[in-house]
Amino acid sequence: MMKHISTRVFLIRRMSRAMFFLMAAILFSGVLPAKAEDGSQLWLRYNKNAKAPNVTSDRSSETANIAVSELRDYWHGGSDVRLATDASVPAEGYCIEKSGQSVTIKASDDKGLLYGAYELLRQQMTGKASAVQTAPKMKYRLLNHWDNLDGSIERGYAGKSIWKWDEIDGKQRTMSEAMHQRVRQYCRANASLGLNGSVLNNVNASPNILTTEYLEKVRVLADAFRPYGLQVYLSINFASPMVLGATTTADPLDASVAKWWREKVDEIYRLIPDFGGFLVKANSEGQPGPGDYHRTHADGANMLAAALKPHKGIVMWRSFVYGANHKGEDRVKQAVSEFKPMDGLFADNVILQSKNGPLDFQPREPYAPIFDNIKKTPQMAELQITQEYLGQSLHLVYLAPMWEEFFGFVSANKLVGIAGVANIGDSEGWCGHPFSQANWYAFGRLAWNPEMKSEEIAREWLVQTFTDNKTFVDTMTEVMLSSREACVDYMMPLGLHHIFSFDHHYGPEPDGFIASYPLEWCPVYYHKADKAGVGFDRTKKGSGAVEQYRKPFDKQYNDLKTCPEEYLLWFHHVAWDYKMKNGKTLWQNLQAHYNHGVEEVARYCDTWQHMRPFIDSARWHHVADLLDVQLENARKWRTVCLDYFGGFVK
Repeated sequence: MMKHISTRVFLIRRMSRAMFFLMAAILFSGVLPAKAEDGSQLWLRYNKNAKAPNVTSDRSSETANIAVSELRDYWHGGSDVRLATDASVPAEGYCIEKSGQSVTIKASDDKGLLYGAYELLRQQMTGKASAVQTAPKMKYRLLNHWDNLDGSIERGYAGKSIWKWDEIDGKQRTMSEAMHQRVRQYCRANASLGLNGSVLNNVNASPNILTTEYLEKVRVLADAFRPYGLQVYLSINFASPMVLGATTTADPLDASVAKWWREKVDEIYRLIPDFGGFLVKANSEGQPGPGDYHRTHADGANMLAAALKPHKGIVMWRSFVYGANHKGEDRVKQAVSEFKPMDGLFADNVILQSKNGPLDFQPREPYAPIFDNIKKTPQMAELQITQEYLGQSLHLVYLAPMWEEFFGFVSANKLVGIAGVANIGDSEGWCGHPFSQANWYAFGRLAWNPEMKSEEIAREWLVQTFTDNKTFVDTMTEVMLSSREACVDYMMPLGLHHIFSFDHHYGPEPDGFIASYPLEWCPVYYHKADKAGVGFDRTKKGSGAVEQYRKPFDKQYNDLKTCPEEYLLWFHHVAWDYKMKNGKTLWQNLQAHYNHGVEEVARYCDTWQHMRPFIDSARWHHVADLLDVQLENARKWRTVCLDYFGGFVK
């Protein structure tokens, strides 16, 4: 009974605070609350133009026509807009020129015209008005959906899949009207960011996606994507021909297996002429692969590549491989150990896709050294937009600073592409948490230009998604920019990593150990806390992981005195009483970080109360509720971790 009473008191108090700020805003600032919204429009909250402007194009195609239509509907600039072909503009790039009462968007292809149209609308929304000449830094800019055929999403926290397979008629090449509208908005959002491809299904793939029944449904999605510049890709199960009963083996060097894949690829391209290719997770976490037949990753990838090459398709082969072949080896070393000897053996349409860090999308990791060690094979970076290890869709954590950090070590010039594990579901607001939309947006902007700054992206997104009120934008930009560091502090500061609860990866479990699990799945493997100290020794005297890094990072990380403190316990086992740069001990600093993380979330809760007058009530309440959850979670992380580690301190 007392719990129910205290809950009601809490709600009344919060409602009273909200009402106070609302009334104060109305009386003293003249700001009125915005109309109710549900977040479904994302950052595309354009106002329809009652008087269509004059928009012309020298190209006529579905894609160019969409560009014209979007500008006729939503451009309020008071000037004519001309879309023009210019062969001097790089592929998919665009140039925006403004002169007097006219605007010209130039591009060498239809995609460039569409991207330029969305840039013009972005400038209108954000108040910018500048000439632009730009082209994407990387060729492949993809979302990786971890969606399953039953509608569930692995590591998805925003509802079920937006691919409603039972609402697609593959034979008639149609989908339900509700799904059509959802897919159209999905395509518009991605095109507005310059993303050009989507992998539709989970890397832990069902072989059924390659049956004719499903391929005909995939064709319907490809038809919807195409006008917006999006290509369709599929994750595949390496053992598909055997599982589907066509062969007795999945050995990549078996002639019957290679023949099945050639025929299957030919079937796909008959249905989808611009199909992009395959994403493959093989011999990792129980998935089948060429290693099952004592073949190499190169053997498996090249067999698929040969089938795809006549159609100009690609194979994206994930380097997320660890386990049986590396018994006793530090898990963060295993990708380099596995793939470096094969560098140069892959076909030219094979791309190695690697996570940004060497472990698994942790709140903070050093960059993955595989980007230093692979010289001859094209590479893609894989980022995780869905916040598997960062509070999922319940915590406000803006990921652009993490990705900006990564690009400070790995130049986009070394990459042919970038993939983001999508955080999209069928929830009304797409991503669960209203602020999680910012991570989809930020991924797209950085995929186009990895040199963009997190602050610029945050401001763009806030203005387009909520309001251009300066107080709101300035205040919430600061919150967003500090949120990732706050998350690191209340979860795993100073280089601690992977101390999450088993399986769901949500709460803390630093004491986690299950004898029947592989050791590298257990939290105790990573922090190695004992009476002497805490942290994983990856120096030359330890696991030697530092030796996989290029100069000068190999020496910098190896030396306790020069190792950046944010990576300290990633690379070193450190005594509890070790004096750090601020003169305090490691244990004192750990306590301070955990406390600071909690204090930051408490500050966000208070700050958000002051934002009530500037935005709609529905989204304000949604974020307020989630910030309360985040604060409770942060306190739990602090209590559990400090109690556990404190048990080792003398």
